[in-house]
Amino acid sequence: MGRLRQEVEPGSVGLDPKSLARLDEHFAHLVDDGRLPGYLVSVARHGRVAHLTTYGHRDRAAGLPVETDTIWRIYSMTKPVTSVAALILVEEGRLALDDPVSRYIPAFAEPRVYESGSGSETVTRPAEQPVLVRHLMTHTSGLTFGFYHSHPVDALYRDAGLENSVPSGADLARTCDVYASLPLQFEPGTQWNYSVASNVLGRVIEVVSGLPLDEFFAERLFGPLGMTDAGFCVTPEQAPRLAELYGETDDGGITPIPGLPLHGRPRFLSGSGGMAATAHDHHRFMEFLRRRGELDGTRLLSPESIGTMTANHLPDNADLRSFGSAPHRLPSNAGVGFGLGVSVVIDPEATETPSSRGTFGWSGVATTTFWVDPTRDLTVQFMTQVRPTSSNTVFPELRRLVHEAVVG
Repeated sequence: MGRLRQEVEPGSVGLDPKSLARLDEHFAHLVDDGRLPGYLVSVARHGRVAHLTTYGHRDRAAGLPVETDTIWRIYSMTKPVTSVAALILVEEGRLALDDPVSRYIPAFAEPRVYESGSGSETVTRPAEQPVLVRHLMTHTSGLTFGFYHSHPVDALYRDAGLENSVPSGADLARTCDVYASLPLQFEPGTQWNYSVASNVLGRVIEVVSGLPLDEFFAERLFGPLGMTDAGFCVTPEQAPRLAELYGETDDGGITPIPGLPLHGRPRFLSGSGGMAATAHDHHRFMEFLRRRGELDGTRLLSPESIGTMTANHLPDNADLRSFGSAPHRLPSNAGVGFGLGVSVVIDPEATETPSSRGTFGWSGVATTTFWVDPTRDLTVQFMTQVRPTSSNTVFPELRRLVHEAVVG
């Protein structure tokens, strides 16, 4: 078990204590108003934690407070971890970004692309090019999610039992075969659409490595990086530290809801969103990325691989607003591109919140987020457990408040 600790005073690394106090006050107000159960926020500069706050409850009904060793469902913040795992195999020469996915998952050998119609009247055509590993990592594969309700293909996902991305009782291998049986929403490489692609990438990792995804993560990432509580399930000893999951209510409050099942090893190992971790674990992962593939003398990736991961891979340096497919063509995605499993700021002036060029990171559906700002040599994470019903206002406010605190 690891606990995150504050290591230096904010002023010693160019952070303004008064601005950080305003940050804490803002989020404490959301807890006191019943909009968040509790939270943890950490801000590190030059590799040292300079601000660390816990407030509120990890379980309101039980009266259990948020602590520095609380375990959080990080959902889609799993995706960058999956990308790092794949890049380890790339560096070993066992996988290549331009490999066709069908080399590892034969069901993807003859993908078809949506043309028109819906339901049983859907018209498709053969894809002009294969789905590549890089398409999975950049979310340009043509895959989608069943819960979007925005395109005839996502309706086909729901018809196939993929409302929650996995058929009942299926493992990762079987689930990926179901994905492959459905049409792609668009020609691979021609649009960005956030999707189940990281699950497929997880299966590729399993096939190439010969290990289940959880074992590969544990042996090749979590162990070497000292991520002592990270994983796809919690042990009986860890379970009391797991935060309760909440959902927003119509009146602006929150109520407990079923969460990602973590008690016992899951049959479905989700490379898209299956992980739980402490703030200590995730700080270790962020610092590994900030240090360009090395932490405490352990190097898992070369600086060049981290550079590739955190560069914009959208064609012609496009941003998500222009290259994304509905429902992702949103104003908040202006000035933000996408790398291999992380978003990347490419035009700070176009973004709606203060940011630096090259800042990269990602978020989870339970209102968890992180980013690494190479320009300011800054790593930030925010942990809570609330699934919002509409657009999330926590992240823009967090970015603004952290940005205001950087004074040196």
